[in-house]
Amino acid sequence: MSQTSRIIRPVLEFLFPTASNETLLFYHGIIRKCAHFAEYAVVGVLACRAFRTIFDSRLYALLASFALVFLIASLDEFNQSFNSLRTGSPWDVAIDIIGGAVSIFMYFLLARRNRGAQF
Repeated sequence: MSQTSRIIRPVLEFLFPTASNETLLFYHGIIRKCAHFAEYAVVGVLACRAFRTIFDSRLYALLASFALVFLIASLDEFNQSFNSLRTGSPWDVAIDIIGGAVSIFMYFLLARRNRGAQF
């Protein structure tokens, strides 16, 4: 399977001792996709914080943050397509971008709510 199966698989087997192999593979896939989402959510928030100090306009900071998440996700999957042990997937790019977009949106909603606070 993948490098993460050395860590995640034993944990899943401990938590679900009677689960079939197919069920464990399904749970493993869900965990991996959630990790993609969470990783790029963190990238999105960090990009917002960085670009908010550079740009005076919130719109420019939002667009630059989204562009950075899109670029990193695309380049990461493109890079993986050259590795025979990994695969580059457009679905992973979509999950990455959605994770980043959700966190960017939430960041700007919270920033708008706390206008007086420092971003």
